[in-house]
Amino acid sequence: MSRPRTFFRLSRVTLHLLQGCVTVALVYPWLSEHYRLALKKRWSRQLLTMLGVRLRYQGALRDDATLPCGLIVANHISFLDIFVVNAIAPTAFVSKDDVRNWPLIGWLCAHTDTLFLERGSRSAAQRARENLVNHLRRGKRVALFPEGTTSRGDTVLPFHSALLQSAIDAGTTVTPVVLRYRAADGSPSTAPAYVDEISLLECLRAIANENRIYAEVMAHAPLSTADVDRRQLSAHAHRVIAHTLHGQAPVHTHADADFNQPMSPAAAG
Repeated sequence: MSRPRTFFRLSRVTLHLLQGCVTVALVYPWLSEHYRLALKKRWSRQLLTMLGVRLRYQGALRDDATLPCGLIVANHISFLDIFVVNAIAPTAFVSKDDVRNWPLIGWLCAHTDTLFLERGSRSAAQRARENLVNHLRRGKRVALFPEGTTSRGDTVLPFHSALLQSAIDAGTTVTPVVLRYRAADGSPSTAPAYVDEISLLECLRAIANENRIYAEVMAHAPLSTADVDRRQLSAHAHRVIAHTLHGQAPVHTHADADFNQPMSPAAAG
């Protein structure tokens, strides 16, 4: 791929991250919840555009007027997943505590409603769950990745069910969301995969080095948390996501496709 184009994309992203930090520091604290979410959505879409990522989606997250509140659970491939979801349904994310240390991105996450999980402490885990329950009870939308780590996107790792208890305790729903990345020719793309020993910068460079990447989002109908325990809820969400991931047909797109063009039912399988 073109080195000048990759350099140009990464330079734009760096400036966008710096601009985001300034905006969050000076403007974000004074905005209402509605405008915070709108700002997060617009900023995330701009980031994807700068990296050459096009967004295609279908399902319960399609229409702003009917975006579900409650808990969103998704398979996890890349740090990019956060911005892909935020570009459709801006939300608070549950994240590992070490994300705080990521350059620029970590600071942005820490100041835009991210709920961090501390390692190695039962009391910290309890505080995180209580914080999550409080968010959900206030009608906020929260997203998490129950796998607890990333994959290459060709499979769904086992889910950790502990945090799904928060949706049961809050009496809210759980929306399963399937994430996939494809190259311009419709084949699976592993460029966004944040796995093994790859660094954040190397992952960013791999994404920017691609001609175009399509981020596909399939949101299923929200699952009720009534009369189920967290293990049943986790298993149900896992089955829904794994079945869709393995059964969904490729989505063939064109270079001039609209940024927010939904996937057709036929393409979604």
